[in-house]
Amino acid sequence: MKLIFLGPPGAGKSVVGRRVAEIIDAPFRDTDDEVVATAGKPISDIFTEDGEPAFRALEAEQVATALQGHGGVLALGGGAILDGGTQQLLHAYRQGGGTVVFLDVSITAAAPRIGFNRSRPLLVGNPRARWIELMQARRPIYEALATLTVPTDHLTSAETAEVIAKEMGL
Repeated sequence: MKLIFLGPPGAGKSVVGRRVAEIIDAPFRDTDDEVVATAGKPISDIFTEDGEPAFRALEAEQVATALQGHGGVLALGGGAILDGGTQQLLHAYRQGGGTVVFLDVSITAAAPRIGFNRSRPLLVGNPRARWIELMQARRPIYEALATLTVPTDHLTSAETAEVIAKEMGL
């Protein structure tokens, strides 16, 4: 594994992860895409039909699988870090010299990026308030797991990827 991206919805984990993978000529993998492929349905349908616990179990399984066998760049879903087993795996990855990048973003920058639409089941209702709640709960975990934090508010995905490549000496 070259590096792992984590952060809230709208931080740019998938877009930036793909760009960094191109820069370093490594494969890219997104655990949300893996969950969708495994379940055979969109994440919003998993939440609606099977519930959040079923989604989180699939997510934890995909993260563990990727950490064992993927040799490139990995983007985690925003809530993947809530699972204790995933946290342990990420701590072990860090202790082994791996890089975990926290893409930090404010609500102001995240809102236009994600549009707070129905495809994000945890943001249903009052999307801005829910996003802020999620970020308040998750920020300490993101910060504890990260080896590198990159604020993305005023950067394009290409600029963010270049900052990361430079920080890593790539």
